Amino acid sequence: MHKFLDKYKNYLQYERNYSVHTVDAYISDIEQFIEWGAVNVHDIDADTVRRWMMELMDAKVKASSVNRKLSALQNFFRHLKREGIIDTQPLKSVTGPKKPNMLPHFVKEKDMNEILDAEVAENNFTAVRDNLMTEMLYQTGIRCSELTGIRDADIDMDAMTLKVTGKRNKQRIIPFADRLKGLLDTYINVRAREAEAPAGGAFFIRRDGRPLTSAIVYYSIKKKLSCVEALGKRSPHVLRHTFATSMLNGGAEMSSVRTLLGHSSLASTSIYTHLTFEELKKQYHLHPRNKK
Repeated sequence: MHKFLDKYKNYLQYERNYSVHTVDAYISDIEQFIEWGAVNVHDIDADTVRRWMMELMDAKVKASSVNRKLSALQNFFRHLKREGIIDTQPLKSVTGPKKPNMLPHFVKEKDMNEILDAEVAENNFTAVRDNLMTEMLYQTGIRCSELTGIRDADIDMDAMTLKVTGKRNKQRIIPFADRLKGLLDTYINVRAREAEAPAGGAFFIRRDGRPLTSAIVYYSIKKKLSCVEALGKRSPHVLRHTFATSMLNGGAEMSSVRTLLGHSSLASTSIYTHLTFEELKKQYHLHPRNKK
């Protein structure tokens, strides 16, 4: 089985152009299945995989994680069939456990304005940078990995557009407005004055010129959102959820939000319609005749 897995890893990395993180996640899930006891690809059937899934669920593994592992296996066996190694796809009929309907966390507009309108010392490099990162994540809805991947050349100040590289190396262009342009100008000036020259053309850097890591961005955003007491989760992705929710609440079309977020299908974006509808129901029940 391992010889097929090595070839599959190369296929994901070089033919499908998946990121190293994605490839490692796929391979890790499949290796876990192999270590569980599945050694020969020709002996594996739907019942074998169902037993494995049941053991995972008994071990309190989350439904989302079980579904991810199942998806990795199904893609692997689909590849084996395409390569002629097996005759049929044995996992075609296997379905994963249902996931609980959990709505994403987001920051309310009032709280977001308080965070972004706070005064920032313009001679403080870290404060200026972190303020810009927060504003950019909120205004554009980009992912943390997309933010750390921005290069100086990706920002067109004249056209007021930002180019980001998303999942599977797909690039998209995102417009920005005057407020963000002003913050970009301020950061560029402070960076030139207070920090070392950027390494490798990275736009967001540490004071010594090295590019930012996702961990630094996560810590910064968590600190920024710490003042929102009712927020169940504090991370860069919460600002992505907040962007999408704010756009739809403001009347944006779902297809436009999908394009800005870089979703491959409307299904990924549709969760935000449920979120905005939940808010609508809350507002509706404020009517004196509609109280529960």
